[in-house]
Amino acid sequence: MGRGWRLKIVLGLTGASGVIYGIRLATELKRARVDLTIVVSDAAKKVMEYEASEDLKGLERVGRLLSEHDLHADISSGSTGFDATVICPCSMKTLSAIANGYAYNLICRNADVALKERRRLVLVVRETPLNAIHLENMLKLAKLGVTILPASPGFYHNPKSMDDLVNHVVGKVLDALGVESKLFERWSG
Repeated sequence: MGRGWRLKIVLGLTGASGVIYGIRLATELKRARVDLTIVVSDAAKKVMEYEASEDLKGLERVGRLLSEHDLHADISSGSTGFDATVICPCSMKTLSAIANGYAYNLICRNADVALKERRRLVLVVRETPLNAIHLENMLKLAKLGVTILPASPGFYHNPKSMDDLVNHVVGKVLDALGVESKLFERWSG
């Protein structure tokens, strides 16, 4: 990133469990000094109440915060110069909408723009077990070049805490975006 420009990333948080991944990712992207726009779905706001100590004010401190209902936002257009979109966590509802071109909110519309403009799109899916419809939607998007990154932490780095597990997944997302981090110990053989 030493070329005089800052990476522009859109981060969508949806109503899947695991909102901690999106919150930690937002913090790490701020630390990496990217230009960050965050879209939080209504369902994600409810999940945040149950799962996270962070609130929307905390997210406002790390990036520009938009509503999922703001379909007139700049990131709903291909003429907006963003580099990548990450949806973390990505619910199966959002996955299905993206896979089927149903841009019913700003998160799905921005993902649709990323697809049509051939920009990087990373979906941190969070569901288990997966049914055939989930898998077919993931395959459909993977064939279009979307990175499907399940929130499945590795254990080869001998995690000692929940933070270690979260950092492993977030580190993998940063890798997929080309953003350097030292969040987890890399496999050394």
